[in-house]
Amino acid sequence: MQTRLARLYQKGDLRIETNTVSAPGPGEVLLKMAAAGICGSDLHYYQDGGFGPVKVREPIIPGHEASGTVSQAGEGVDLKAGVLVAVNPSQPCGHCEYCEKGLPIHCLEMRFMGSAMRLPHEQGMFREWLVVPAKQCFEVGAATTAAEAACSEPLSVCLHAASRAGDIMGKRVLITGAGPIGALMVAAARYHGAAEIVVTDLADAALERAKAMGASRAINVSRDAAALAEFETGKGYFDLVFECSAAAPAIRSAIAVIRPRGTIVQVGVTGEIPIPLNAIVGKELHIHGTQRFHEEFTAAVGLISTRKIDVRPIISHSLPLEEATAAFALAGDRTAACKVQLTF
Repeated sequence: MQTRLARLYQKGDLRIETNTVSAPGPGEVLLKMAAAGICGSDLHYYQDGGFGPVKVREPIIPGHEASGTVSQAGEGVDLKAGVLVAVNPSQPCGHCEYCEKGLPIHCLEMRFMGSAMRLPHEQGMFREWLVVPAKQCFEVGAATTAAEAACSEPLSVCLHAASRAGDIMGKRVLITGAGPIGALMVAAARYHGAAEIVVTDLADAALERAKAMGASRAINVSRDAAALAEFETGKGYFDLVFECSAAAPAIRSAIAVIRPRGTIVQVGVTGEIPIPLNAIVGKELHIHGTQRFHEEFTAAVGLISTRKIDVRPIISHSLPLEEATAAFALAGDRTAACKVQLTF
């Protein structure tokens, strides 16, 4: 069988190609892919050739947030043909030091689909047909669309970030950056009982989506840079910050407006930036990193399937695989787009 796919060769060089797909083996399924979202990391690969220390060093098929329909099941697989599934791109080894300690997120041999972190790169899901282990496929609700199901991965990221924050119930929360992850972070914080959620960004369109996801207030800091000043009084107002922008000014603002012994969860990823250590020390702040997810994927599929978290407001555009280059260009325009998905 032949499959069409999108392969990135280097910065700005994305090509639509054809390759062969084998039949599923024992424990595997053949999926007819349905929808796949363009993530921030995919965009960095395309626009910049990588991010931080992670660089595209060989051709890679991007894509790690996707859904597909089961076409054929291999031996020992219970999934039925025609079932729509969300695909978990995470494949920890299960036997390294960290897997055995119950920390598979930090697996030493992690295989994460569509990631350039390892060499050879792990190939991703921007393709029409895909063979994948059945254990990575999670059936979604009957009323769930392919586009919604493909949001399971980014929602999982946000649910894991929420778990790093501790108890969110009744907390005053600031979310800096209202891209797809920031908007889903709003939904996750609201789901976990946040009393107030203020969101900042530079784009009005992004802030409108954040409000649709449950934000109490949205502030355009490019137009109203002084708007956060009111939250600095009394050593800070917010109990908790989810920093989703990875922008140095946003991080400095977060430190200024959080109360003493508050918690900052760093969700956004960038290279090295200067930070005010004196304020971190003086306020005795708790700063947590967060990456990816594990058991949260199952939870994300359930929340999307029941629409206890409605992801539809963030899905802004869907383009066919053949228009992948245009889709990437659109995904880079934050004034127009939020979550851009490819369809197959």
